[in-house]
Amino acid sequence: MNKVCIVGVGLIGGSLAKAIIRSKQATHVIGFGRDALRLQAAKYNGVITDYTTDIKEALDGADMVIVATPVGSFESILKSIQRHVDASTIITDVGSTKSSVIKVVESVFGSLPRQFVPAHPIAGKEKSGFEASDVDLFVDRKVIITPTESSSVEAVEAVKNVWQAAGATVDMMSAASHDELLGMTSHLPHMLAFSIMNYLISQNPKASLYAAGGFRDFSRIASGDPIMWRDICLNNKEAIVKHIKGYRDTLDNLIDVIEDENTTKIETLFRDAKSNRDQWLT
Repeated sequence: MNKVCIVGVGLIGGSLAKAIIRSKQATHVIGFGRDALRLQAAKYNGVITDYTTDIKEALDGADMVIVATPVGSFESILKSIQRHVDASTIITDVGSTKSSVIKVVESVFGSLPRQFVPAHPIAGKEKSGFEASDVDLFVDRKVIITPTESSSVEAVEAVKNVWQAAGATVDMMSAASHDELLGMTSHLPHMLAFSIMNYLISQNPKASLYAAGGFRDFSRIASGDPIMWRDICLNNKEAIVKHIKGYRDTLDNLIDVIEDENTTKIETLFRDAKSNRDQWLT
C-alpha cells in the first residue's frame, strides 16, 4: 500500500502504525486526530510518518483507514470518513466490541460496504497514549477478524496481511462469537479489577499500602482507560452483564463452602483453578 490513515494515534493505533512502518506494509502512515501538538510529537518520535487534523487530507489517496479510537466515538468518526472514501478505500478498526461497530457502520453508510472489515487485536497495556506504543505489541498475539457478509475477500486479505506483518496470529469468527468470548476473557476481568479496587479503598483508604504483589498483579488492569472501558460496557452490555451474573453465582458457591468449612470442596476448587491456569500457561 502507498498510504494508510490511522484515526487515533494512541497505544493501539500508535503501535500498529510503528509495525506498519517497520514491515513496510505502506509507504506513508498518516495520523489523524484533533490535537495537532500531540500528533506532531508522535511524528517526532517516529510513530507516524506524517499527520493532519483535516480528515479530507488524511484520507486523500489512502488505501486503508484504521479507526483506533474508543468505540463510543465511532459514529461521529465514521460520519466524517464516509464523505471522503470510495470503494477502493479499505475501512477497518481495532474496537473491543464488534456487533455494535458493525451496526454503526451500517447505519452511517446505509449498508455494509464491501471494503469494511472489522478487527480486534487481543493486546494492550494498562497505559495509554502514543508514548506507550510498542512496535512489538502484537507479536505472537491474537487478532480476531469478524468479516461481515458483505466484506470482500480482497479487503479481508489486506487487513489480514497488515496484522500478520505486525507479528500477530489472525483468527476469524463471527461478531457475535467475538463479543461473547471477549465478554468472558477480557471484559469480565476488567470489571472485576475496577470493582475490587474501588471496594478495597471504600473499606480502608490505607489498605493498598499493605497490599502485596498478588494484589498488584490482579489490579493492574484497573489502570485501563476509563473512557474506553465505559464505551465497552455500553457496547457489549448483554454479554458483560451475563458473565458478571454468572461469576456472582461462583462467588455465592465459594461463600457457601467457606462458611460450611468444607475443606474438600475448598481444596478442589483451588486445585482445579491452579491446574487450569497451569495448563493455559504451557
